[in-house]
Amino acid sequence: MDVRRADDVGVDLAAVARLLADGTRAAFCLALLDGRAWTATELARHAGVAASTATEHLNLLVHGGLLVEERHGRHRYVRLAGTRVVELIESLAALAPHRAAPARSLAAVGRRQALARARLCYDHLAGAVSLAITDAMAARGLLEWGHEPGLTDEGAAWLAEVGITLPGGSRRPLVRACLDWTERRPHLAGAVGAALCGHALAVGWITRIGTTRALAVTDTGRRALHERLGLPPADH
Repeated sequence: MDVRRADDVGVDLAAVARLLADGTRAAFCLALLDGRAWTATELARHAGVAASTATEHLNLLVHGGLLVEERHGRHRYVRLAGTRVVELIESLAALAPHRAAPARSLAAVGRRQALARARLCYDHLAGAVSLAITDAMAARGLLEWGHEPGLTDEGAAWLAEVGITLPGGSRRPLVRACLDWTERRPHLAGAVGAALCGHALAVGWITRIGTTRALAVTDTGRRALHERLGLPPADH
């Protein structure tokens, strides 16, 4: 049998795997799924490591193409290097074994539950609320939610009725299925998912919880999701 070595195909997949094989670097990438740019100090505090250690890890991630950096004066910020990296991190998180971390306080339990209920996945919604929205849109014929997800004509009309405008001239797919790492099912992503999330934040259907990527559905949002998609108000 002809068995080729990994380096014979010209793709060093192991190099990417090594970048995410470290717990600190993985924690940085998960934190950056909130779509914001973070400083090294903020990420060091988040992961519980020294600032010098954080800088070493961030340099590796930037050099490896998973992060990009922005400099504003003396301050250095990093963010995930685009939607392909976001998709990679989310997909790996969904495949990774989930070990329930010991809850050290009621606040920690609350934060974990809030993230599972609704959170930002870079620029679109994730969590149980996102799954409920996706299921409702598919059930109403607004989405084709099969092997090749897509937006139906009814879906385009629904977006216009709600007041959601899709960006023009983008090569980004309108609809993409993103595997949800807490629910283990795909939720709505792509240009439609991003536009829906941006609209929900702008009109106050959802709001951020502190500085985390957890989100809360407001009373206005509950009414809107019930009226627009038939979601039971008590379920989200």
